[in-house]
Amino acid sequence: MKKIRYFLRFCRVILVACAAPVEKPIIKLPEFLELLDEKTLPAFSDDLNMESLEIAITRSLRYYDRLPEGRIIRVGPARYTAGEMKETLKVFLSILKSPDPWAQKERRITESFDIYRATGSGIKGTVLFTGYYEPVLKASMVETVEYRYPIYRAPKDLLFINLEKFKERYKGERLVARVEKGEIVPYHSREEIDGEGALKGRGLEIAWFSDPVDIFFLHIQGSGKICPAGGNCFQVSYALANGRPYRSIGRFLMDRGKILPGEMSTPAIKQHLRENPDELNEILHYNESYVFFRTVKEGPVGSLDVSVTAGRSIATDQTIFPRGALAFIRTRKPVVDASGQVSAWTSFSRFVLNQDTGGAIVGPGRVDLFCGSGSEAGAVAGYMKEEGELYFLVLKKKGSRSRNYRVPGSGYRGSGTG
Repeated sequence: MKKIRYFLRFCRVILVACAAPVEKPIIKLPEFLELLDEKTLPAFSDDLNMESLEIAITRSLRYYDRLPEGRIIRVGPARYTAGEMKETLKVFLSILKSPDPWAQKERRITESFDIYRATGSGIKGTVLFTGYYEPVLKASMVETVEYRYPIYRAPKDLLFINLEKFKERYKGERLVARVEKGEIVPYHSREEIDGEGALKGRGLEIAWFSDPVDIFFLHIQGSGKICPAGGNCFQVSYALANGRPYRSIGRFLMDRGKILPGEMSTPAIKQHLRENPDELNEILHYNESYVFFRTVKEGPVGSLDVSVTAGRSIATDQTIFPRGALAFIRTRKPVVDASGQVSAWTSFSRFVLNQDTGGAIVGPGRVDLFCGSGSEAGAVAGYMKEEGELYFLVLKKKGSRSRNYRVPGSGYRGSGTG
């Protein structure tokens, strides 16, 4: 009997141990920005004129002026207020305008700002840089035999459904939809709009174009300058999208062996589309995402509702990186000859402002650089697809700076001489 009691006691111990909850390992999510120490800071240099940088900074300041001073903005593992982000730009602008030589300005920058490096994506932690631009397109304000492909204003039946209002677990998620026979359904796809004329005859057309390929890439760029024959040019910018998924036609063409990976570029895609008109609809309609436009007085306008600046504005995933913030990039760019072909590649670095976003710019390893307007900018943007480095700069908090730089009229004290 004693042996049986010991055996039963042993079984109870085993059962209790098996029933005990197993602690799940705590998985720490990676930070998309990491704070650098002074030994790992990049060398700051800038290949563009300072006037363009001042313009871009002023536009980000205009954005921050619209925000409450206490609005919390995440920069990697740290939290800053909108007021601190604005002060960052003011201090940097003051350093920029000082008569000091660049070496002294660079020292003040490294002493006054915390520098965060983007950790990128993939095992290597790479950041892929591409380019976008503002196309200049001929158009007609009325439909004709030649000009028969329109761009549209945002339709009034386009609905936004905030799912968080229905269930808390859907926080931050929303649907873009329309009502059909009393039922909520996805909004029209590219095929339904351009191929089946779902919006035709509703008075939404802004202008008509002769080439559907031009319109497709106008959607990709998100803004453009429209020049009607015999009329004044005007600018259009992104207004809304249909909520359908963005799918790369470049990837579509590579997967089907139409264009080799090493030969992929915007010019290569355009050439294939124009040389194979029988494939045009299948390829373009593969990307269901569709952009609606608005006319703007000054543009092109980025996602912050301020104009972007050629060479100085970048588009990133703004669910990850701080909007309007000061950044620094290092990568390579193509040198394009008069025929629009790449004659060389050159390394460059410069300060930029995070002022835009895009449907294809997703994750911590993607940056799109605004290259400017017209065909030359389009050629540079079309070929640009290079790995590089992305950094963000934020003014050090009081008490953490080895040396402060004083902005006239600000609350920051410092030597002001470096």
